Amino acid sequence: MKVAVIGTTGYGGVELLRILHTHPAFQIQSIHSTRGEAPIWEEYPHLFAINNQVLEGIQPKEIAEKADIVFLATPSGVSGQLATQFAELNIKVIDLSGDLRLKNPDEYTKWYKHEAAPQNVINKAVYGLTEWNREKISNAEWISNPGCYSTASLLGLAPVVKGNLVDPTSIIIDAKSGTSGAGRKPSRMNMHAEMSENFKIYKVNEHQHIPEIEQQLKVWNEEIKPITFSTHLLPIARGIMATIYVQLQKDMSQSELYELYQEHYQNAPFVRVRPEGYYPSVKEVCGSNYCDIGLHLDERTGRLTIVSVIDNLMKGAAGQAVQNANIMNGLDEKTGLDFIPMYP
Repeated sequence: MKVAVIGTTGYGGVELLRILHTHPAFQIQSIHSTRGEAPIWEEYPHLFAINNQVLEGIQPKEIAEKADIVFLATPSGVSGQLATQFAELNIKVIDLSGDLRLKNPDEYTKWYKHEAAPQNVINKAVYGLTEWNREKISNAEWISNPGCYSTASLLGLAPVVKGNLVDPTSIIIDAKSGTSGAGRKPSRMNMHAEMSENFKIYKVNEHQHIPEIEQQLKVWNEEIKPITFSTHLLPIARGIMATIYVQLQKDMSQSELYELYQEHYQNAPFVRVRPEGYYPSVKEVCGSNYCDIGLHLDERTGRLTIVSVIDNLMKGAAGQAVQNANIMNGLDEKTGLDFIPMYP
């Protein structure tokens, strides 16, 4: 099956190339960028003698004639425009940006500060939170890949929110990301001199993933109220840790909660629920498509702490995109992704 990747000069795009290089069912047909024709290894020297493909311009009609699937690894605001051009072409689309995630165009404009894609284009896309939307993904032609913070947060919250076990006003998410989450474009947010030996909070209760998280939580439980969501930058390249606090509204033991999560994720090969008393760190999922979850119930307060970690470029972007592509094309979801995290 032939695939095209648009936006290969960004971190999400080049991570797609790393995965697809050894994927047994997907062949990289073409790679595209607005930066002009040049071998991809000139942009990313680690690909020298591994991938000598030349970056091509973006001509949607030509891409659709040669490929079966296109991955849009372009920034928000750009993906929506490209998706509109692909809407009438015979090709499957997986968008890694936020442009097709929010079903309400006004919400998108409010949070992303861009003009939204047309409603009919937005409606074509299935929200690709793999573990909770497999059936729809398997029948989809278009996928809107979830955001990185959203993936970690929603996978951590899903079992207790769907089970109506939490106070709907109590959700607090304290999330931290490596600097690759800020993208490759130079800024003060990702300068080494600014971030080395430092730890920053940013977009306090203003991050664009907030409406995405709330939208999906309300699908599971319409009683859920606005969440408190803070984001921080860690002085590391990749990885996300979401520490989530919820107030339980039903008496449960630590063991019962652990069994609940084990039951919900027993058929999810990339979600690992840690045993009682063990909590994951970002290093333990680095370079992989895993989401690791740890739980702690404070019996004094009735508050549950959920620790959810992912690699933001893998389960939070390219890895989940390929996982979704596998499912929508009838493949085992682990195909091309079943490798061990890098450690140390």
